[in-house]
Order: sequence, then C-alpha cells, then structure tokens
Amino acid sequence: MSKISELFGSMVFNDSVMHDRLPKEIYRSLRKTINEGKELDLSVANVVASAMKDWAIEKGATHYSHWFQPMTGITAEKHDSFLSPQGDGTIIMEFSGKELIKGEPDASSFPSGGIRATFEARGYTAWDPTSPAFIKENTLCIPTSFVSYTGEVLDKKTPLLRSMEEVNKQAKRVLNLFGQSVKQVLSTVGPEQEYFIIDKELFDQRKDLIYTGRTLFGAPTPKGQEMDDHYFGTIKPRIKAFMAELDEELWKLGVFAKTEHNEAAPAQHELAPVFTTTNIATDHNQLTMEIMKKVAHKHGLECLLHEKPFDGVNGSGKHNNWSLSTDEGENLLEPGSDPYSNSRFLLFLVAVIKAVDDYQDLLRISIANAGNDHRLGAAEAPPAIVSMFLGEEIQKVLDAVEAGKPYHSAKHLKFDTGVSVLPAFSKDNTDRNRTSPFAFTGNKFEFRMLGSTLSIAESNIVLNTIVAESLSKFADVLEKASDVEAAARKLIRKEYIKHKRIVFNGNGYSDEWVEEAEKRGLLNLKTTVDAIPHYKDEKNIKLFTKHNIFSEIEVISRTDILLEEYSKTINIEAVTMLHIASKEIIPAVVDYVTDICRSASLKKSLNPNMPCACEEGLINEISAKQDELFLAVNELKKALNEVPHDDASVTATYYKEVIIPAMATVRKPADELELLVGRDYWPFPTYGDLLFSVV
Repeated sequence: MSKISELFGSMVFNDSVMHDRLPKEIYRSLRKTINEGKELDLSVANVVASAMKDWAIEKGATHYSHWFQPMTGITAEKHDSFLSPQGDGTIIMEFSGKELIKGEPDASSFPSGGIRATFEARGYTAWDPTSPAFIKENTLCIPTSFVSYTGEVLDKKTPLLRSMEEVNKQAKRVLNLFGQSVKQVLSTVGPEQEYFIIDKELFDQRKDLIYTGRTLFGAPTPKGQEMDDHYFGTIKPRIKAFMAELDEELWKLGVFAKTEHNEAAPAQHELAPVFTTTNIATDHNQLTMEIMKKVAHKHGLECLLHEKPFDGVNGSGKHNNWSLSTDEGENLLEPGSDPYSNSRFLLFLVAVIKAVDDYQDLLRISIANAGNDHRLGAAEAPPAIVSMFLGEEIQKVLDAVEAGKPYHSAKHLKFDTGVSVLPAFSKDNTDRNRTSPFAFTGNKFEFRMLGSTLSIAESNIVLNTIVAESLSKFADVLEKASDVEAAARKLIRKEYIKHKRIVFNGNGYSDEWVEEAEKRGLLNLKTTVDAIPHYKDEKNIKLFTKHNIFSEIEVISRTDILLEEYSKTINIEAVTMLHIASKEIIPAVVDYVTDICRSASLKKSLNPNMPCACEEGLINEISAKQDELFLAVNELKKALNEVPHDDASVTATYYKEVIIPAMATVRKPADELELLVGRDYWPFPTYGDLLFSVV
C-alpha cells in the first residue's frame, strides 16, 4: 500500500489542488463562493473548469459527469467525454465553465411525485462547489443539485444545502447575542455504516437477494448470534482483504474511513468515518455504499446493504452522529467543564430537545422505508417511538435548571480496574443507551434509527431544519431582551419544562416504555405507512416553506414518492416470493417426495412387511406442508390481483395490511419444509451457507 498521506484524496480536486492550480484571484473568488455563498462569475468558472480538466486528464480521466442524488436514494450520472472535434479530423480536449456549472439530464424518468409528466423531460443539474469533484473509474464526477425545468426540487442535495444555510443563519443569530461573531456555523456528521458480506457464488443462487436485497425464505440456523462471538471478533482473511482494499479506494476519494469491525450478527460488519460537513458526509456515504459493492465483487463477495437481509439475526442500520460547529472548529454542543453555567451550550441543547419533541413525526418519516420496518424495535435497533437520551450528568444539570437550584458538575473520575499494572483512565460522566433513537453522546447527538440503505440526506435535512426553527424562535425572543444572559436562562428553563416529555433515559425496548410514551403523548408510528402521511401535516408544510426547504407541492410530491416506493418494494418482494415458491421450492419438494415414495415402494416390493414408518411419516408431514404452501401461494396471487391503485396512501395501506401478512403465510410452511427436505434437493443456499461460508 502507498503511504496513506500520499494516497488520501489523490483522486479529489480538493482545496489543496485548487490552491496549487488556480490563479490566486480565481482561488480567492472560488473560496468566497464556497464559504460565503457569493455568486460565481462565468469567467471564474471557465478558469476552474480548465484547471479541473487538466488535472483530471493527468489522472487518466477521459469523461466528466454531473453526479447527482435523485429521489431514487442512490446516485445518478451521465458521462460526456472531453473530446471536441476539429475541422481537420483531429480532436482537442475541452471543458468549459458552462459545462461545469450546468447539465441537462432527463427529469421525467426519475421519481417526481407527479411534478414532471413523461413528456416534460427537461431538468437541470447545477454544480455544488462546496463538495469537491473527484475521479471515479476514469470519469471526473462533479457533485451537483438536480431541479426540474420549472424549478421544483427533484433531489436530496438541494434541500440539504438549503437546510445547512438555514441552521447556519439561525445559529449565527443566537451566537451574536452571546457576543460571538463567526463567519459560518456548519452542521457536521459522521455516519457509521453497517453491512453484510457473503460469498457471491451463493448470492447468485438466491433470486430473492438478487431482486430484493433480502432473503424472503430461510429457516434459522442451529447457531446464530446468541454466543456473541462475532461482535468485535477476529476479522476473517477474505473480509480483511476486502476491508483493506475498500479503505484504499475510499481514501483515494477523500472519504474519511477510519474504524472497521465485525458487528453482532454473523457476516455483519461496520465502517465508521471521521466527522465532516453534512453535505460532504452525505456524498461520502453514497460513495461508500457504491464502492463497498464494487470492491466486494473483486474479492468474490457480495455486500448486502438491506436493513434486514436475514430473519432472526440483527439487521443493519447507520448511526448519524450530528453536531454543530463554527468555521473555527468550535463544537457548539460541547458542554465544557461546567455545563450548568454554560448558558450558550444549554440554549443549543434545549433547542435540539424542542426540535425533536415538536417534530417527532418528521424524524420518524426521515428514516422510513419498507426495509427499516423489519428492523426498528427488534431488540437490535431503537423502537419506532422517537425519544432522546441525555445521560446522567446532563440530566442532572437540566433537573437543577428546572428546579432553580445550583448544581456543581461531577468531577472526572478515574476508572480503577483493580489491576495495578493497568493504567488508570478517566471515566465518562454517563453510560451509553443503545435503545435510544436519539442519544446525546458527549458533544453530539447520535440518531440511531436510520436504515443501512438510506441516504443520510433525508434525516439531516430534517435535523438541520427543525433545529433552525428552534433557534429562530429563541433568537426572536432574545433579540428583544435587555439582559440576554438572564433571558436565556429563563428561556432554557421554560422550554425544557415544556418539552422534557421527549427525554427518556431508560430501556426503549420495554413494554412499559410503550405505555409511558403513550401517556406522555409521544407518537408511535410503527410502520412506514403510518408515518409518511404526516409529511404533509399543516405544521410540517409551514416549517418547510418558512425556511425555504420545500414548497408545499414539493412536500406533497415527496409524500407520494415515499408511499409509491414502499408499495413498489413490497410488490417486487411478493412477486419474487411467488416465483421462488412456485418455480423452485414446490418442484424441489415434489422431487423429494417422489423419491421417498419410490424408496418406500422398492422396499415394499422386496418385502411387503418391511417397515416404512420413516418414509410414510416424512411423506405425510411434507405433503401436508406442501399443500399449505400451495394454498398460501394461491392466496397471495389473489391478493396481488386485487391491489387498489386509485390513491398512493390506499395502495400502501393495502400492501401493509393484506400483502405482507399473506407473504408471512407463504413463508411459514416454506421454511418448515427446508428443515424436512433433503439438502441435495433444496433449490438454493440456506442461512447456514450464506452466513458462515466466508472464511
């Protein structure tokens, strides 16, 4: 491996490259655009484009692409070469500022929720200079936003950038009241990514994994994760080789991949990056998921990013570690040595508490999809009820604020292992709570509800916007105060008392918490279909339009997109299940039963009195389950033929209430048959094969 310092960012047109390759005035102008939002002049763009092209060609690039993030949840790109023909039959390599700034992909072929009809094709991509261009597979990729010809937002990046501007604007208002002037407040994120790795040859034999990303059939293995021996265990050689190459490929692209380890379930792993700005972190997480799959293939492996690829073992999520920092690197959620006296910290903390309480529904919506419904609350992920964990020390601080009593922060304790040779080290003031959806972990909030396939853009759009709303209301009050410190302390107490119902430091998995949450008036939106319609509640439309994140029609369109995506996902799963059951499982069972019957018949032909209890018992048991499966398959077919299509919400509700239970009815006898049918007859790899084959 090359030196990491030389490898890191080698395929990125980053600030260092720009500083070296751009004229000083052009560089300064571009930095003003990036840091202050100043409009970019076309003449500046032309110089940047030329330098970017020369750098990319030196790195082996032949094409460029506007790289954007439509509502599909993955990225999109259209490649154009740098070639420009000349009259004498030769070519030159060109790339203009106009080509850098704007592209024109087809806007009618991406999800739009009815905003764009098929015949209304024109859309625009616009260069996002705050996220550096990079080279991927000999193509210069330029991060861009994506909007329709009529101006409606069709992507995830545009509203994310808007939300970052809003939280920056409102946070600076609050900081100014405390006598602190900064150029920029940035939301920062470090998204941890969980995933499964299995053998690709086995993957290719499973149509359910190919078409849906998860197994629709599969009996439990004798050994799962109950021994806790995979978590943080020794990484297997093939996986280690995969991880090593993955790190190199990500480092080339400037992705801050830092931590990797085995997760709780067999064949499950995790990658964690270093914090960076939310926009870049979002781009990096999309790249991480893409590169994971490509590198896995090079090692004869398959990377599964579905939230629940295997029933009975932990699913995969991603933990969105979110905070606010100034451009000078100061973390605004850092409590300091005396958080009780730190009014600025407490004000920002309570702003987040208020935001999460007021907009529980939007946070739940931001992580909603069909895959995550299998995972939430399953003793492996937080429950669907949104709540906040603050930890013992911060809880005591806020309790003292509420009571109007002084509080002295706990001293940092030394952890004593009882072994003299082991070093003493500082003990944290609080434990962690893995059942909490939204946990304060020292100087950041860890939003743990995200599913592993999801773009982190959705959650951070919501987080930035709802916190901006809280800060906006706080600034409105404090800007009228003659004594800001006194007014801030009063506001902190008032708002904490009003919103403390969202704070819960206990076991989020317990039945008692479900009852307690209901008493507190907290929402329990158990499924995607329960959550999504709240997107267009009046208060949410008002929030998004006030902060210029979405127009009303864009909120409505996103509601429809998410509901349609849910229905299409379940439909693909159901149809795949029918194909596998009808074309693979039932024929395999028939073959096995036929051979057992033949065996019994041969035994009887030799000796009519020869005992055949085993054959007869198997035939009877298997035949009964075979008929059960056959009837369930027919019921699922019938249910699919009766899906209503008049309204997105009605359709999604039907899939949730009718199709999903019908699928469960099909799966039950099929999984039972797997345990009865001979291994050589079963048509595809079992859970044991998939989870334990990579060594």
